[in-house]
Amino acid sequence: MSRIYGGLTILFSLLHIASSASVAINRSGWSATADSFEPGNEPAKALDGNASSLWHSRYSPAPVDSLPNWIIVDMKSTFNVHAVSIQPRPSSNSNGRVGSHKVEVSTDNSNWQLVALGTYNNDATTKKTTFVTRRARYIRITATSEAQSAANQWTTIAEINVFHDVVDSTPTPYTPPAAGKGLWEKTVDFPLVPVAVSLLTNGKLLMWSAYARDNFGGERGYTQTGIYDPGTGESTQLQVSNTQHDMFCPGISLDFNGRVIVTGGSNAAKTSIYDPAGNAWIAAPNMQIARGYQSSTTCTDGRVFTIGGSWSGGRGGKDGEIYDSTTNTWTKLPGALVSPMLTNDAGGIWRSDNHAWLFGWKNKTVFQAGPSIVMNWYDTTGSGSTTGAGNRLDDGHAMNGNAIMYDATAGKILTAGGSPSYEDSDARTNAYVVTIGMPKTNPTVSKTQNMAYARSFANGVVLPDGTVLVTGGQARAKPFQDTTAALVPELWSPVTGTWTQLNPMAIPRTYHSVAILMPDATVFQGGGGLCGQCNGAPESNHFDAEIFVPPYLLNTDGSRRARPTISAVASKARVGASLVVTASSGVIKFALIRFGTATHAVNTDQRRIPLTPTVSGTSYTVTVPADAGVALPGFWLLFALDDAGTPSVGKMMQVTL
Repeated sequence: MSRIYGGLTILFSLLHIASSASVAINRSGWSATADSFEPGNEPAKALDGNASSLWHSRYSPAPVDSLPNWIIVDMKSTFNVHAVSIQPRPSSNSNGRVGSHKVEVSTDNSNWQLVALGTYNNDATTKKTTFVTRRARYIRITATSEAQSAANQWTTIAEINVFHDVVDSTPTPYTPPAAGKGLWEKTVDFPLVPVAVSLLTNGKLLMWSAYARDNFGGERGYTQTGIYDPGTGESTQLQVSNTQHDMFCPGISLDFNGRVIVTGGSNAAKTSIYDPAGNAWIAAPNMQIARGYQSSTTCTDGRVFTIGGSWSGGRGGKDGEIYDSTTNTWTKLPGALVSPMLTNDAGGIWRSDNHAWLFGWKNKTVFQAGPSIVMNWYDTTGSGSTTGAGNRLDDGHAMNGNAIMYDATAGKILTAGGSPSYEDSDARTNAYVVTIGMPKTNPTVSKTQNMAYARSFANGVVLPDGTVLVTGGQARAKPFQDTTAALVPELWSPVTGTWTQLNPMAIPRTYHSVAILMPDATVFQGGGGLCGQCNGAPESNHFDAEIFVPPYLLNTDGSRRARPTISAVASKARVGASLVVTASSGVIKFALIRFGTATHAVNTDQRRIPLTPTVSGTSYTVTVPADAGVALPGFWLLFALDDAGTPSVGKMMQVTL
C-alpha cells in the first residue's frame, strides 16, 4: 500500500499497516467551554469519562438557550487530529441528541476551519466523524438541530473524544496536502449509508440504503432514503413504503424529465420512480423478469433498457426488457440475450450477469462495454437483437470495474480496473479506451496507461475538463471489508493517456461506495458497508461522504481559483440546436455533462460532450449534437472553462428531442 504526501510516495510494510490505528487522544488536563449550560451539566461533563453525566444546554428557567449551541474543547496542546466522536446521553432519554451539526478545528481559538458537517441518526450509538488530518488544539462542535425533533431546542453530549493516527504507538507526522493534487475539503455525515445516489433537478442529491440505514436483507417492501442539500450540508430522512419496494441493489436510470427510475433489487420485480418535480415516489409496473444487481440505461426514445441481475429474483435467463413511460409498461426483448455478456465468475451465474457497463447510443441501440471481456450491441426495437462487438483486447473479465463516457461526441469510453470474480479476487490496474461509432460495428479498442492502484469496487467520474477521476476501491475484492483499500485517487488525462496520483482521502470507499459529480464541479465520494454489525467490525459502515475539490479549482497555494461564470443560458435546448450562452470573458470552451446516478460502481447516466464556441464578446454560441444517441435527452450541467481548464459552476439545463 502506498500514500502520496508532499509529492513523495511512502511505502508501508504489511506490519505497519496492521499496527496502524485510529486512537483516542488522552484527555487529561483538557477543558471545555460552551455557549450555554444547565447548572450541574457543565461542558466539562463531556470530558469526564462518565457516560452517565453530560453537558446540557440551559433549559431552565424558561426560555431555553435555543439552538444553535456550541461546545469548544481545548486540548492544551496541538495534535494531528483526524476524527471526533460524540457519545449521546444514555438511551433512556433521547432529548438533546445532536442532529444537524458542524465540526471545526483551530490552532488558536480564533481562526476556524470547517472539517465536517451533516446530520446524525436519532439513536444512542456513538457518532464518529472522520476527516483528512489537520493540525488542531481546539475542537468546536456546533449543534444546529436536535435529532429527535426539529421543534426541540436542547443539546446534550455525554462524551467527546478526539482521535489521531498511531503507527507502532507513535503518532504519525503531519504533512500538508501536496500542491496541485486536489483537496479533500470536508466530510458530510448522513443518517444512513448512501449506497445509491442520484443528482436531482433542484441541485440536491437523492440517496438511499435498504430497509435499514445500515443493513440489508429480505424483501421488506420499504427503503430508507434521504435528500442531501449541498447548500446547507443537511439531510432529510424518509422511509419510503408506498411503492412496496426495498430498493437495495437496483438498476438506476434518469429519464428525459429527470425522474429517477429504480428497478429491482431486494424486491426484485418492483419498479419505483422518484419525481423531483413533485418530491414524490411513484409505483410503476413490475418488470417482466425479477432482477437484482442488473444495470439499466435510457435509450434515445426515452425508454429504459435493463439486462442481467441474478443476485435476486432467481438465477439465470435475465435477458433484456424495456420500460416505456408513455404506456407505463414493461416489454420483454427475447432477442436481447444475456448469455453473451456473462463473465466467468467463480460464483457462477449469481455473479456473472451483474453490473453491465451500458451506454444508450444511436438509433435506439445500447452498447455493452463490459465487465465481460466480450462486448455487445443490443438493439431495443421489435423483439430486440444482440450483436457481438469483439473483445476488450487482453483485459480479461473486470467485474466491479468502471466505464466512463468522457467524450460522447467522439464515442470514447474509458474502462478501468475490476477483477475476474465478484469476491475473493485480485483486482487489476488495466485501463483501455473503447471508441464506438455506428451501431452493431466493432469498436476500436486501445490500451492506455495502467492505474497505479489495482481497484475493484472503485468509482469513476468524468470532470468538465474531460479528465476522469477514479476513487476508492480495493486491491482484493472483499465485500464488507476495507482491507487493501486504495485511499489515493487517480486522475486520467485523455490528452496524455496517463494517470496522476492525487492527495489521499481519509475514509476507505470499497463495496457499496458511490461517487458523483456535483454542480459546483466538486466530487461527492461516499458510502461503503451496509452490513449491520459487519462480523464485529461495524466501523465498515460509512454513514458519510467526503467532498473532493479537483486540482482545476485550486491555486498552487491551495486557495480557490477565480472561476468563469455563466450568467445566462436557456433552460432547454433541442438536440442539434444552437445555444447562446452569456458568460464571463476568457472562456475558451464549454462542456455538457449529463446528470449522474451511482450504485455498485455503475453510473450509466453520466456522459460528457465537449463544446467549442463561436465568440462575440461575452456571448458564446455552441451547438448541441444533433444525434440523441450522443446528446441523450434529459438534464445536463453546462460548464464554461477558461484557458487554465478552470470550470464555472454548472448551469442546469434540459436537452429535449
